[in-house]
Amino acid sequence: MGSIRTDSIQFGEGNFLRAFVDYCIQLLNKKTSFSGSVDIIQPLPNGIIEQLKKQNGKYHLYHEGILQGNNIRKGQLIDCIDKMINPYQEFDNFLKLAENENLTFIFSNTTEAGISLDEEDQFTATPAKSFPGKLTQLLHHRYQKFNGDLTMVLHIIPCELIDKNGSKLKEIILELCKIWKLDDAFMSWIHQNHFYNTLVDRIVPGFPKKDLEFYKKGLSHDDQLIVTCEPFFLWVIEGNSKLLEIFPANQLKNIDVKVVPDLGIYRTRKVRILNGSHTTLVPVGLLHGTTTVSETLQDDFLKHFLSQTLFEEIIPSIDFDRQPLEDYARSILERFSNPFIIHQLESISLNSISKFKVRVLPSILSFYKKKGRVPENLTFAMAALFYFYGNEISKHPHPLKDDPQNILFFKKVWENNEIEKVVSETLSNTALWDQNLARIGPLKDRLTNALNAIVSQDKISEAYHVFQSLKS
Repeated sequence: MGSIRTDSIQFGEGNFLRAFVDYCIQLLNKKTSFSGSVDIIQPLPNGIIEQLKKQNGKYHLYHEGILQGNNIRKGQLIDCIDKMINPYQEFDNFLKLAENENLTFIFSNTTEAGISLDEEDQFTATPAKSFPGKLTQLLHHRYQKFNGDLTMVLHIIPCELIDKNGSKLKEIILELCKIWKLDDAFMSWIHQNHFYNTLVDRIVPGFPKKDLEFYKKGLSHDDQLIVTCEPFFLWVIEGNSKLLEIFPANQLKNIDVKVVPDLGIYRTRKVRILNGSHTTLVPVGLLHGTTTVSETLQDDFLKHFLSQTLFEEIIPSIDFDRQPLEDYARSILERFSNPFIIHQLESISLNSISKFKVRVLPSILSFYKKKGRVPENLTFAMAALFYFYGNEISKHPHPLKDDPQNILFFKKVWENNEIEKVVSETLSNTALWDQNLARIGPLKDRLTNALNAIVSQDKISEAYHVFQSLKS
């Protein structure tokens, strides 16, 4: 008995999807009974579809880094892509993709801004401007082609990095149906499609900028679309385990794909452990003189600071079994030390205030609630952030990239270099934190100690030791 074809449409042709979804489909075709191809849609007027067409949809993917203690650097050809469509030039061909009886999945990664409602979007546009608009057009064409046949509904699995991405995408599509006055029967059919919330985790630097000769050795064609990525691969899909009957990615050894009833803890641990570590490192690392994430893991002070922060402060603040959190944290430290990924701390510093609020502050508040004291390292990192944003005082060479109002606030609050005023006014600024943090006395006191230490010392490492000596 042969394999049943299980085809996919993919909105997005960028590095991430080609190193994540397409790689997964490639493995499924090779290692399991799954048999399918991917039709790629370019979601924006400008993209790389034409280059992909020149290469017949084929490109090479290189895994580079450390995974479970093993050094990995190997490439492979990805050839599971079939049709490549620019809907701005081939609108009829775009709609025709929906007529495939074997079509089962729709994947997407159109950036975080992609899943948003554009009330000015037009159903009659060729194509609609927004990603949800294009998807609605595609689904409507399928609905009409198969006369609302419920066996023709699809599994829609977005990979955009926003919370509840599938639910939000469905909500926007239904809103567009109302704005566009599409019939109720079509809206009922939309409800029968399966929209999944997901979490994706893999670092994909993309086309290699150095050592090109290494990558181009022995290639079957002149590949202008080589993609490099780390070996780590995690895909958590919130849904019924029956999904694995048609998408058996849990059978693959190379990657970690989970279908779970609730992905909440996976999102929490990624935001607090992975993203929280990045955001914690930025001000301390840059003030210490390091510029990349991998450099911080080669510095004794920063490596100890980060490890202690993870295992003694962030993990204890999360309500979940400690062992899987520690295993994840160890994988994070391994990933951070990857010499092939040049991840600039300065680029992570973009919008550090809002990132700190989402990624780090919950760990501080949860730790305080549980232990009755504030976490020392996270508090020190918060003080370093305040100092970093007072760059006319700190004189560091890195430009502040944030909401102009946030930058202006710190410029004003640092005018007289009064540490207690800086701490008090910054903590009580509810526009920054959505709450008045100055009410937490121990946080205010330890931040003041930390900031005094940072201002009085030439080196951030020396300031940290002074701060530690002031423990009550």
